[in-house]
Amino acid sequence: MHGRSRGPEHWTVMWSHPRVIAGGLMLLPVVLLVVDKAIGPGIRLAPLTVGAPALAAAFCSPSGVLAVTTVTVACVVLSAKVNLLVGWTNFYVQLTTLVLISLGAVGASWIRGRRESELARTRAIAEVTQRVLLKPLPPRLGGLALASVYLAADEDAAVGGDLYAVADLGGCVRILVGDAHGKGLAALETASYVLSAFRRSLRRRGPLSAMVADLEEDFRTDLRDAVAARPDAPGTPFALEEFVTAVVLEIPESGDGPTLVANLGHPPPLLIDGGRVVALDPTSPAPPLGLGDLGRAHPHVDEVDFPSGATLLLYTDGVIEARDQYGDFYPLAERLPGWTRLRPQALVEAIHTDLRRYVGRGLGDDVTMVAVRRERPP
Repeated sequence: MHGRSRGPEHWTVMWSHPRVIAGGLMLLPVVLLVVDKAIGPGIRLAPLTVGAPALAAAFCSPSGVLAVTTVTVACVVLSAKVNLLVGWTNFYVQLTTLVLISLGAVGASWIRGRRESELARTRAIAEVTQRVLLKPLPPRLGGLALASVYLAADEDAAVGGDLYAVADLGGCVRILVGDAHGKGLAALETASYVLSAFRRSLRRRGPLSAMVADLEEDFRTDLRDAVAARPDAPGTPFALEEFVTAVVLEIPESGDGPTLVANLGHPPPLLIDGGRVVALDPTSPAPPLGLGDLGRAHPHVDEVDFPSGATLLLYTDGVIEARDQYGDFYPLAERLPGWTRLRPQALVEAIHTDLRRYVGRGLGDDVTMVAVRRERPP
C-alpha cells in the first residue's frame, strides 16, 4: 500500500517546528566539536558553540533553550578535555561567557513567548470583533444570490476599515459597502459607527434618500460621542475629521421596479450583463459620510436597471488601487468580461485569486467585494 506523497508545504511546516529547530541547534555544537577535532589544533571552533543558545532564543521555548545549552556546555567541556585546556583561564572565560549568554537567551525566549501569546490573544479578539461587525452574507435573499470576500491589509491585526452589510426589508434588499479612512484597529472603530448607524436606520424604514441622510447624522453623532468620552486620547482633535466612502443600494427582490443607488464618494458598482461591464457612475456625486456638510441634505439617488441574469459587483478602492511590480493599477473592469458567466461566489474568488497573482506581494489596502446576481425566473 502506497502512502500519499508529502508536498513542500508539509516539509516547510515540519522544518519550522520549534522541536525540529531545537534538535538542529543541539546538533550544531556536536558538529562543531567533530570538525574541530578533524581539522587539528590550528583552528579552534569551540568558541563558535556559544551561538547555539543565542539562536535558540529566537526560535525555541525556554525549555528548548535549556536543552540546547546543556548540550553546548557538554561539548565545550569535552572539547577542552580533548585539547587539554581544562584549568586554563581561557577555558573558564569561555564557559562563563557561555553561561551568561545562555541565561540571557532563556530570558529572551520567555519574553518573546509572552509577547507572542499576547499578540495571538489580541488578534483573536480583533477577529471575533470583525466577525461580529461583518456578519456573513446569506447565500440567497429572494431572487438574489450573494457572496462576499474581505481581506485586511494589516495581516497582523487581520482587521481593517472596509465594511459591508445587507438587510432584507421584505420585498427589497438594502446593501451597504464602505471604506473607512485609514487602516487597522482605528479604521475598524470608524467602520463600526457606520454599521451601527446603518442598522438603526433600517428600523425607520424610510426611503433610501432619507436613510442616507440618517446615516450621515448618526455617524457624526457617534463620532462626537466617542471623542467626548476620551478627550485626552492621542489624536482626539483629528477624530472628528474621519470619513467613510460608501455606496448604498436598494434592490427589489422580485425584479419589479428599478434598483436605487446612492453613491457617497465610493468607486461605482459594476453591472455585468450579457458580456458587458457597465460602471454605474453617479449622476450627481455626493461627499463621503462624515463630510455631509459639504453637500446637500439628501444625496441624489440614481435609478438603474438590474435585469435577470445580471450581476452587480460592489468593491472598495483596495481592489482597483492595487498595483503590480511596475506600478500599474489592477484593471478590474477589463478582467471582468472573462468571468461574466460565473456565479457570485465563484466570481469573487476568481477576482481574489487574480488580484493576488497580479500584485505578487502583500496588499497595500483593505479589499472588500460583494457580488449580487439576480437569478433568472424558472
